Amino acid sequence: MMDSLVSYTVALVVIAIPLCIYLWRIRRDRARVSDSVEKGRLFSEGPRAQHPSIDVSSCIGCGSCVSVCPEGDVLAVIGGKAAIINGHKCIGHALCAEACPVGAITMVNAAPSMSADQPYLTPEYETNISNLFIAGELGGLALIRNAVNQGRDCIDTITGRIRMHAAGTLDADVYDVCIIGAGPAGISASLRAIENKLRYLTIEQSEIGGTVSKYPRQKLVMTSPVHFPLHGKFRKMALSKEEILAFWESVGRRADFVARTCEGVEDIRKSEQGEVFEVATAKGQYRAFAVVLALGRNGTPRKLEIKGEELPKVMYRLIEAEAYTHKSILVVGGGDSAIEAAMGLANQKGNEITLSYRQQCFSRLKERNMKRIEEYMSSGRIKVLFNSNPVEISEKSVLLDCAGTLKEIRNDFIWVFAGGVAPNSFLRKIGVQFGTQTISVDRQSSDLASAPR
Repeated sequence: MMDSLVSYTVALVVIAIPLCIYLWRIRRDRARVSDSVEKGRLFSEGPRAQHPSIDVSSCIGCGSCVSVCPEGDVLAVIGGKAAIINGHKCIGHALCAEACPVGAITMVNAAPSMSADQPYLTPEYETNISNLFIAGELGGLALIRNAVNQGRDCIDTITGRIRMHAAGTLDADVYDVCIIGAGPAGISASLRAIENKLRYLTIEQSEIGGTVSKYPRQKLVMTSPVHFPLHGKFRKMALSKEEILAFWESVGRRADFVARTCEGVEDIRKSEQGEVFEVATAKGQYRAFAVVLALGRNGTPRKLEIKGEELPKVMYRLIEAEAYTHKSILVVGGGDSAIEAAMGLANQKGNEITLSYRQQCFSRLKERNMKRIEEYMSSGRIKVLFNSNPVEISEKSVLLDCAGTLKEIRNDFIWVFAGGVAPNSFLRKIGVQFGTQTISVDRQSSDLASAPR
């Protein structure tokens, strides 16, 4: 009898321990999800561009979509079904849609009210103007991978139209396509134009590489494989700024890569007959059957518009953090760029870093940056002033409004990361409409085989 009791007790303990652990994990996960949901209500106005759409009737609640998302807390399983809890964090990886075993997730765009400042685009990335396309983040989609795929797809669409409608009808001085911008989308479009044997011209207002060339050293710029025309697939799961710029340079050395750098576009309009575009720059005029705008979205850095901002110690991009040591530095902003700059500067010898952010807490950071900045704050390597704004800058200091109280701190340099002014005025000038848009994200690699050549 005693032996049976001991056996039952041991069996009960063996069953109870993993059951208790399982129940504890469920409570912990539910608490974490509840906390994320509450933060989403406080800080998220909903998806701002592309985001997952979940068919709850098909969802089996397996959580695969949650585990693969690199941004953290975009999705969660609630009541046995996947749900969006922080849609504003989604930047279009589309890994959730790929991971879903039952196809319950598709990528769609935001509601019209959230995309009112985005240009209208068809599923082919075409604007309201026939044969004028937009590729890359200017159309509302982040990630180099999306920009590369869109640049490629725009050229495939243009190639099909030229072969169907314009073959042999264009004047000798008319390009098949003019590509504006030589960042990821523009380079991809240029390579695809070469591959499809189009007469093309690429125009870039600065240097080849676009916004990527202005990133800090060793910044990770890609965290998933991407397929470049004429190159194939990058096999590495992560590429740094230096690695991708080395690829840009190899592209620039190609004899068939035709790009005019340091040449800004001033106007784009249809010819009087309406058959081709006339692209005007400060250095010349060009005609093309189609145009691909791959300008990027940040445009000109947004300024604070305060006294002293014209001083040379105020900057808007950080390239070489290593050049600054033993300095008192203020970083303004609460996005990923500001956080990464602050941490990069904090890693340099003798620097005293203060970060000023106008909100009460960080709410739009990538998961990895959120964890890292918390470590830097707790260790004292970065002092963060929430609910603060710079109000005046002088040679040796900066005056901050901290929740209604003025505070002056010693200062040698200031970096401002307040976002950029998108080239929307230029788009409106050339006739591009804004509002509701329909964008299909990230065709699978199998589509490449059927693309026009």
